[in-house]
Amino acid sequence: MSDADFSNVKALAFIGGGNMAIALISGLTRRGLPAERIVVADPVPEALRRLQADYGIRPATDNVSAVKHAQIVILAVKPQFLRTVAAQIAPHLSPDALIISIAAGIPHTALTRWLGAHATVIRTMPNRPAFNGCGATALYAPAAVGAELRTVAQAIMAAVGITVWVEQESQLDTVTALSGSGPAYFFLLMEALEAAAQARGLPAAVAHELTLQTAFGAAQMAQQSLEPLAVLREQVTSKGGTTAAALAVFEAAGLRAIVAQAVAAADLRSGELAAQFAAF
Repeated sequence: MSDADFSNVKALAFIGGGNMAIALISGLTRRGLPAERIVVADPVPEALRRLQADYGIRPATDNVSAVKHAQIVILAVKPQFLRTVAAQIAPHLSPDALIISIAAGIPHTALTRWLGAHATVIRTMPNRPAFNGCGATALYAPAAVGAELRTVAQAIMAAVGITVWVEQESQLDTVTALSGSGPAYFFLLMEALEAAAQARGLPAAVAHELTLQTAFGAAQMAQQSLEPLAVLREQVTSKGGTTAAALAVFEAAGLRAIVAQAVAAADLRSGELAAQFAAF
């Protein structure tokens, strides 16, 4: 991504200076957005001092001063605090400001109700690997949001990984169940593999290193290949071999059904949390 992508961004405000804000600030400054164009408001003075020292951003004394004159406002606060924050900043937002929410579970209707019906709001659902610059973010905007603002929002979130758009806001619940919660699923499988290898005699350090590299290598293979995942699996599996023996156990245990049930449970819970916020 070139410097020109952010050439028209003169003032970008973060409300909240936590981990996701840090990840985005790091990614944006690496990709050419001058740090002096970024202002951050956070109730913890030490967090602001650290951000200023590490990235050169401008600290704000409060939320209101942060959003005044900002072209883009990124809401990076915990969901339970967002309504209060919205009430503070709503009267002071520029009429043409773009609001990007990274708060999980807060529906678009609630955001526009709190910020004002005139507010241009785009919801995003990043995941924790964004902290390492390899995240996956889904974005949603209503049809009224134009292509230019969509491009700006996508460029900002692309600073920490890949981006995709969903057409229906309800699909963000499935995104949450897949990529939002998904890293924990892989960590669980990695834990199980590591423990199984240790139980069969491998030293802990060896089992850990091989587990990590195997997971990383498999993901790299999948990213670099045009083949479907099923084909890649078949390519690793020799008939009557060791991989086939292991996969037969997974299939007999109903692994696919278990995964489907787990994703459905997370999807349902995400919708329930969104409904709670939509109610107030």
